[in-house]
Amino acid sequence: MTDGRWRPRLRTVLLAGNLALLALPLAGIWFLRVYESALVRQTESELIGQAALIAAQFRAEWLAAAPPGALARQPRTERTPNDEKWQPIPASLDLADDPILPPLPPAAEPTSAPEPVAVRIGPPLRAILLTAQRLTLAGMSIADTNGIVVASTEGDFGRSVSAQQELAAALRGHPTSVLRQRNTDPYPGPIDWSISRVAGVRVHVAIPVIEGDRVLGAVVLWRTPRSLINALWGKRYHLLALGALLLLAGGALATFTALAVSRPVRDAVDQARRVAAGERDAVRPLPHRYTREVAELSASLATMAQTLERRADYIRDFAAEIGHEFKTPLASMHGTVALLREDLDAMAVEDRQRFLGNLAGDIERLERLTRRLLDLARADALRPSGDESAALDAIIPSLVERYRDAGLTITVAPPAETLVARTDSDSLAAVLTNLLDNVRQHAGPHATAHIGWHADGDMIVLTIADNGPGVSTGNRTRIFDRFFTTARDGGGTGLGLPIIRSRLAAFGGSIRLVPSDRGATFEMALPLNTGA
Repeated sequence: MTDGRWRPRLRTVLLAGNLALLALPLAGIWFLRVYESALVRQTESELIGQAALIAAQFRAEWLAAAPPGALARQPRTERTPNDEKWQPIPASLDLADDPILPPLPPAAEPTSAPEPVAVRIGPPLRAILLTAQRLTLAGMSIADTNGIVVASTEGDFGRSVSAQQELAAALRGHPTSVLRQRNTDPYPGPIDWSISRVAGVRVHVAIPVIEGDRVLGAVVLWRTPRSLINALWGKRYHLLALGALLLLAGGALATFTALAVSRPVRDAVDQARRVAAGERDAVRPLPHRYTREVAELSASLATMAQTLERRADYIRDFAAEIGHEFKTPLASMHGTVALLREDLDAMAVEDRQRFLGNLAGDIERLERLTRRLLDLARADALRPSGDESAALDAIIPSLVERYRDAGLTITVAPPAETLVARTDSDSLAAVLTNLLDNVRQHAGPHATAHIGWHADGDMIVLTIADNGPGVSTGNRTRIFDRFFTTARDGGGTGLGLPIIRSRLAAFGGSIRLVPSDRGATFEMALPLNTGA
């Protein structure tokens, strides 16, 4: 029974969880700027390639126009010369790690004269730069070794840009890439949404022009990378297909988990409701046990249902047995009361006393039954804590002396070592008292009993034997049944042995009647308390 509040179905929760799990990679890409960094590195790679071509063109033109000795007057590179054939410049910018520098500082008036060869070959190269810009959308600039612009797509020819960090590094021989804030209009595209961080930055690449160990100048290119929205818009159909695929995958996973978890749980709930409605044998192992937990749940429900059914059977049979046991004395009492009510004045004194004696006997029997039923209920409800201990050689001798004083002959055969049972002293004393009372009742007050015990693995085997008439073959299978007794006329209730069995079972022990040549021999098994 629920409290009436709305709660989602398990399969709905599973579907939402699966979709969230599938969306995590996309969320990670978004928040970690992985895709945006990829766009930045793509732009950086393109600019590096373009700058390398321009640098090669500038170097060829410079070497062709330079007079003898001009190369020796160029500054040396800080980098160690490399004679390897392949010298790639990898893209390395990352939005998550690299700082975003302020916009480019404005070009200034030069403080020195431009390098003669560079200023002579620069103007013809400007036409090439402008033609390339129409296709690449990149800003381009060539500076001499003094940081003075000799060719550019901008209007800064002849001005000094040596204050640019990336250019200064390139003139020392180090290829450099940086991110800078942009202060111009956004990059045109099909959608101009500026939610992408990339929309506010430019990629700047500076490549040195080197011949041998001499720096001839530097090429600087810059361009705004594609924004994330523009890139995603270009892949919109692929993304829609991916989203549909994720939905299908999430639905498939939810269906699978529903079959593996939700459906068995729903079947288990249905079985539990049938049990609550009183249906017998309603719980069976679930047909769809795909996971260990579901299999354990199914087994636990089946065990619980069987336990409840056994308990219900126990209560029903117990109630029937109690009714049967109470029926005879109650009927006798009812008849006695009826006779006394009708003929009390005319009844002889002897008859009156006899009827009153019968009535008192029935009342006494009911009192005994009630006491023993309470003892049985306490034994059934006994729940040990696990810390109980009872030393047999400390409990048995005092009981033996008490019954010896009452006329019962008892021999004891204790083991050499002290054995401690994992039970409480009261329960052990009650069990032994019941068995010794049975010996007196069935074998006579002057019978002989023998008590012995020894360890057997992790159990203590305790034996009580007598020399009485024993138990007949026909009664051996019924001796532990409730209310079974052969001494009903002597006040027996038939509950002594069931009480003993319940008390021992509560501590993990047991009792059985073992075959013997003479008398009755009961063997009890008690858990051994090793102190561990």
